[in-house]
Amino acid sequence: MRGSHSLMRVFTLTGQGTLRVLGDFGAMVIFFSIAFINIFRRKQLREIINQVFYIGAGSSPIVMLVGLFTGMALGLQLFYTLVKFGSVGALGSAVSLSLVREMGPVLTAIMVTARACSGMAAEIGILRISEQIDTLYTMRVDPVRYLISPLIAASITRRPLPICPVPQEID
Repeated sequence: MRGSHSLMRVFTLTGQGTLRVLGDFGAMVIFFSIAFINIFRRKQLREIINQVFYIGAGSSPIVMLVGLFTGMALGLQLFYTLVKFGSVGALGSAVSLSLVREMGPVLTAIMVTARACSGMAAEIGILRISEQIDTLYTMRVDPVRYLISPLIAASITRRPLPICPVPQEID
């Protein structure tokens, strides 16, 4: 009798956890769907343009700085390797190709996420703590349409596009 009680408890806890995860996932899908639909409402264009500038042009200096220092470190490491083979002339090409094709999109995505997305999350958190979101509800302004929809639209349009290398023929 004791074994069946503990087995029942395991199934109960597993079922409750699964239902909680499914409920949270459903809430996220509904929230994102409402926010995505609100992108296409009127009066959103100005805020979307502001967010596109913040994500795109505002993140450019940090992306360039990270690319510069990564390129310098990569060049230094490749120099020591290429000296052993007498191929130092290929250093510039190797660094530029590895940065542009391989590391550039990854570093850009990481830096945009680190700067823009964490800033957006912090801004929404501060608005929640200072009860400004509740004030929007009081003024009958939809916070999802006013705050979240422009962020989603700007994030979708300003995501870093991967650079696809052009296949080259080998002689």
